[in-house]
Amino acid sequence: MEKVEQGKSLIKEVINQKISPYQWMVILLCFIIALCDGFDTQAIAFTAPALLEHFNLQPGALAPILTAGIVGMTVGAMLLGLLGDKLGRRKTLLFCTAIFSSATLLTAFVSNVEQIFILRVIAGLGMGGATPVLLALAAEYSPQRFKGTVTTGVLLALPAGAMFGGLLAAKMLPVVGWQGIYMIGGALPLVLLIVLYFVLPESLEYMAQKNSVSNVATIQKILNKISPKAVSFTQADLITANPADQNKAKLSILFQNGLARTTAGVWGTYFFNWIAWFMLLSWLPTILKQAGLAPEQAPYASVTVNAAFIIFAIPLAYWLPKLNTAKILTFMLFTGVAVVIGLGLLIETQQWGYIFALIALAGFGIGGQQLALNYLVVAAYPTQVRATATGWAIGMGRMGAIIGSAIGGIVLTSYGVTGYFYALGVPLIIALCCVFLIKYQMPLQKAQTDCAEISH
Repeated sequence: MEKVEQGKSLIKEVINQKISPYQWMVILLCFIIALCDGFDTQAIAFTAPALLEHFNLQPGALAPILTAGIVGMTVGAMLLGLLGDKLGRRKTLLFCTAIFSSATLLTAFVSNVEQIFILRVIAGLGMGGATPVLLALAAEYSPQRFKGTVTTGVLLALPAGAMFGGLLAAKMLPVVGWQGIYMIGGALPLVLLIVLYFVLPESLEYMAQKNSVSNVATIQKILNKISPKAVSFTQADLITANPADQNKAKLSILFQNGLARTTAGVWGTYFFNWIAWFMLLSWLPTILKQAGLAPEQAPYASVTVNAAFIIFAIPLAYWLPKLNTAKILTFMLFTGVAVVIGLGLLIETQQWGYIFALIALAGFGIGGQQLALNYLVVAAYPTQVRATATGWAIGMGRMGAIIGSAIGGIVLTSYGVTGYFYALGVPLIIALCCVFLIKYQMPLQKAQTDCAEISH
């Protein structure tokens, strides 16, 4: 047996070796959870036209329901996400998966829209809480050199799940109705929950922090599944000196030392870009149905935009660390404005081939910023406030997502489908202006390592 003097160093050493089948299993499980999460997140979007018809509603009446899930996700990410550090990644993921799968399944049996609203909030809590925890767990089981790639890959499971849901809805809605979509969306993660209970491991880093005899035995057992060499250590090996005290970053720091303009720019870019993205994402099937697209074809809009997002995200994840993020964001936002103008001009013509091509391009011009914005924050802030800056920037983005989903019905009712697409250009133009406010603390090309570190 190989005696290792410091357990925490051993954990990193073993994890950073050639990635093992056991590590792939953990990453794959996190990916599948994210797939189910993405499916359930967008279920309300691609069943929205059927819900309007079933409950005899006007489009604006869907706004609270579409917003409910995002509100739940925001609260879930802030509150349930913290459980990952207190109770452990494994318990939190099991809990969150149980919440969103049960709430989604129960949605199939509702009798009024008020019940849907409540269940979407509950489902959102589980979905929002699961995402940061599964990203953390996947990253913790990944070698350092692959953390960024793994995190991006797991994140892409969210739009992949939404894409799968849209395909399923297009094929199955006429057969099983909107209720059947929620049955599938709830039953699949419940089955997965059983698998997770038996095979999903706890985070090694979390167990090392607790430093109990049972945790030491579990850590050693997991490491022996990962490492080709047998490893052994004791509880004493996990005792390391406390890290040097660090000044806690306060919100006020983001507005000091010349950072106020940068913070306004970063927050504005996140906020207005997410308004546009969620205005598009949440309402797209409903808008196209109102424009004359056959109801059974409307879910393909969700499939198109999410599939395009994934296709564009793969090369973006590779090239972003190597290129100027600000220039890429500027190009994306200009593309987004051109896309919504084109959609506004074409939507009344019902030339669906061209319209769907522009919807696909929106996956880059409106949605692609989701990947680039993390690199923007890394380049714009000094190290000591970067985590705080990232958290608040994402919070601003989530607020924009809530507003974007909420105002969609008002815009659609007031200005029609043509005006809706033109209105999408307003937050994109404001986001573009906000990019020009940002001052950079470090070269954009050097953001890769730090972005991978804070991405989970």
